[in-house]
Amino acid sequence: MSVLQDHMHPGEVLKELYLDPLDLSAIGLAKRLGVPRTRIERLVKGRTAMTPDTALRLARAFGTTPEYWINMQTAFDMAQAAKTVDVSGIDPIAA
Repeated sequence: MSVLQDHMHPGEVLKELYLDPLDLSAIGLAKRLGVPRTRIERLVKGRTAMTPDTALRLARAFGTTPEYWINMQTAFDMAQAAKTVDVSGIDPIAA
C-alpha cells in the first residue's frame, strides 16, 4: 500500500463532521464566516480547494487550527497527484 492513501477532500470533512451534525447549511455557515455562499457550497462539493483565508475562518468558527484545514487539503492534493504523476524516470540525486 502506498504511503499516500486516498484522503477526503476538506469540503467533505467539513460537511460530514461539522455541517451535518450541527444541522448547519453551507449558506448558513457562509453567513457566519462572512464569505460568499458559493465559496462554501463549492468547497463542500469538492469543486474548490481550501484556502488560507477559509482555513482561518473555519478554525475560528469550529475551534480548530488553520493548519488542520490546510494540512487536509495538502494531503488530498498529494494523494491525487500520486495517482497521476509518474516519477519513475527520475534518478535520485545524492547530496
